[in-house]
Amino acid sequence: MFCNQCEQTAKGTGCTKIGVCGKQPDVAALQDLLIYALQGLSQVAVQARAKGISDPAINHFVAEGIFSTLTNVDFDPARFQTLIAETVRHREALAAKAGIQVNTPAATFAPAATLDQLVAQGEQHGVTEALEAHADLRSLKQILLYGLKGMAAYADHAAILGRKDEAVYEFMQRALAATLDNKTLDELVGLCMECGQVNLKAMELLDDANTGTYGHPVPTPVPLGHKAGKAILVSGHDLKDLSMLLEQTAGKGIYIYTHGEMLPCHGYPELKKHPHFYGHYGTAWQNQQKEFAEFPGAILMTTNCIQKPATSYQDNIFTTGLVGWPGVQHVGKDFTPVIEKALAMPGFATDEDADSVLTGFARNAVLGVADKVIEAVKGGAIRHFFLVAGCDGAKPGRNYYTEFVEKVPSDCVVLTLACGKFRFFDKKLGDIGGIPRLLDVGQCNDAYSAIQIALALAGAFNCGVNDLPLSLVLSWYEQKAVVILLTLLSLGIKGIRLGPSLPAFITPAVLNVLVENFDIKPITTPDEDLKAILG
Repeated sequence: MFCNQCEQTAKGTGCTKIGVCGKQPDVAALQDLLIYALQGLSQVAVQARAKGISDPAINHFVAEGIFSTLTNVDFDPARFQTLIAETVRHREALAAKAGIQVNTPAATFAPAATLDQLVAQGEQHGVTEALEAHADLRSLKQILLYGLKGMAAYADHAAILGRKDEAVYEFMQRALAATLDNKTLDELVGLCMECGQVNLKAMELLDDANTGTYGHPVPTPVPLGHKAGKAILVSGHDLKDLSMLLEQTAGKGIYIYTHGEMLPCHGYPELKKHPHFYGHYGTAWQNQQKEFAEFPGAILMTTNCIQKPATSYQDNIFTTGLVGWPGVQHVGKDFTPVIEKALAMPGFATDEDADSVLTGFARNAVLGVADKVIEAVKGGAIRHFFLVAGCDGAKPGRNYYTEFVEKVPSDCVVLTLACGKFRFFDKKLGDIGGIPRLLDVGQCNDAYSAIQIALALAGAFNCGVNDLPLSLVLSWYEQKAVVILLTLLSLGIKGIRLGPSLPAFITPAVLNVLVENFDIKPITTPDEDLKAILG
């Protein structure tokens, strides 16, 4: 086993015995084998597309397959066995449909009959020398591959709500196939930048899907307490799963709570209209083992975020979609088992009147008061904007982000998104002329909203984004953060501060390219970084 795709990877180099995320060696091998099979399918898809043939079902399947290998999504070996077999069936069907024969090892790969044999095959197709022997070329291929994993997540979410784009799928398959090709450093850098550009389109698709289906988010106070009664907790990212659960629980006396990155869902008009959609429980994904053990209802995991369930709540937790954990009940889109479990559990005995937090400051909400923001900047009331955002994790060092936000001067505004905000989401920073100093833009994919806010402000001030009084201080954990970083770099945004540690898959030579071209900086201390930014 070797896996270095997340920030918490063992010893800062790579997990070799068991994943810090809980991934077992057999699952790691099966994920590598699925990627290899998808690379072969992509090689066929590239040649089929050259003949004018593109299969929509296969396009979405490739995205689903790649997404399944992203950190904290699927830990169930049996599900990977099925995905690998489906990949090969799609590959053969597409080759026959296009009348082509691709004779590369990946495109002729035949999966073994048993799970143990599949694991042995997967051990031959990891992300080290099997991907590329040259360290710098391998580094760039890993950046590209991990970027594709993040993009696949956004493309899948968008497709679930009916938004698809052939250009996104074309690049995804072409780039995945390219990770097996002999490419120069310049070619791979170009593909990484193209990955960022195409991901902007994928995030735009998802933004259109979410807002077109559920309305544009509006600023909304979200209770952190609870109501007496039965309860279901929803974690992950998927808005459609939440919407379907809200519809299926209507009138059943069950309150629905969000956890982790589901918090911004409270800002969507079509979701918040449900009277039993009540509040937010807990904080970020890495705290779930303690928080879920104390939740007196059923728990539904959508998309990535799952950790090994503790025995105290394993019978109360359910997975859906691409999420899987051995021994945890997987449900489709009929959430009856989740509802029945919630009704059988005690729920909350009394009301708890706790504090609340604000969410819903996506681009429409912020740009709706753009004139006030611009006036405040020109008048000196707002000195600087900070985007303090990204994925949270459990490894020490992330208290930097809490301390940074606490020390941001009172004439500055903090925008935030993704689960990194749970380091400080409940801080009371006040406001500047009615504009809250802490603005929750949304989920990680809502980096699209943050980008649109920055571009609109740059247009208003007739300058480039890099000339705005705006600094990006980002945390990363998994592969969606990787592709968002590629998107920011592809837009020419410079001076990003990144932490808590730099990716293990970036070699010194590749890091030097990023520093020279984009002025990427590692975080240091909050005091030093604030002094460097503000003077």
